[in-house]
Amino acid sequence: MSDRRLMMVHAHPDDESIVTGATLAKYAAEGAGVTLVTCTLGEEGEVIPPDLAHLASDREDTLGEHRIGELDKACLALGVRDHRLLGGPGRYRDSGMMGTTANEHPDAFWNANVEEAATGLAEIIREVRPHVLVCYDEYGGYGHPDHIQAHRVTRRAFQRAAERSMPGAPWQVRKLYAIAQPISRIEESIARLNEESGPFTPPTRVSDIARGTPDTMVTTRVDATEHWAAKALAMRSHATQITVEGERFALSNGIAQEIDAVEYFTLLAGSAPRSRPGAYEDDLFAGL
Repeated sequence: MSDRRLMMVHAHPDDESIVTGATLAKYAAEGAGVTLVTCTLGEEGEVIPPDLAHLASDREDTLGEHRIGELDKACLALGVRDHRLLGGPGRYRDSGMMGTTANEHPDAFWNANVEEAATGLAEIIREVRPHVLVCYDEYGGYGHPDHIQAHRVTRRAFQRAAERSMPGAPWQVRKLYAIAQPISRIEESIARLNEESGPFTPPTRVSDIARGTPDTMVTTRVDATEHWAAKALAMRSHATQITVEGERFALSNGIAQEIDAVEYFTLLAGSAPRSRPGAYEDDLFAGL
């Protein structure tokens, strides 16, 4: 078993590549044990390529099956060898965007019993024994119900894994992080994207990309620039959801974003090493 173990929990296939792909690739390349847990198959994703449009209207949820294949390719690009689907393939269904009819589906992750889902995730935590656990913040990054639910389930699983009341040996994760997207970083990116013309529509405000994380809440900056190509390749693997052109990409809304291999996080639980005021941690395992 590796002496450094990292687990990330994501809501849908493609999330792991867009916001944490470079970090995953960096730690995998360095020999850390890296586990990715995905909560749904992304059955409600909007399909971009016209030749795959039939997947979005298929009542048998073949889009979800297709996206498992995309996720397998992305994990290969990132060097992630241990990938799990929470509860098994199709146990929890993509809930769609907030306020849509997909929220009401009986199998939607948004409707899942948090305690039940957290128990399943805690079992994986006890098996893998990660030192570091990463998910979303309480707002789910941009308000998607599955991202919010993934945060709730992960926070509870973080607690459950350490409880002696659960079968098996308890395990205390040393550090729990939320993915962060600093507002200042988004603003800088918007300025650059508007300086040059490109194949996508330039964003005009922070909310075009994400809710954004106040800079004062960001604790950790992981520079994985050497793994930019791996991240870009992983994003290309999610062809139903992402269009990649050079150093930019767009989702189904056609709004341009930069492929960034410097990724940010907020420490939610665990101790941070001492550093000068205002300085970032530069390693998720710092202080361990």
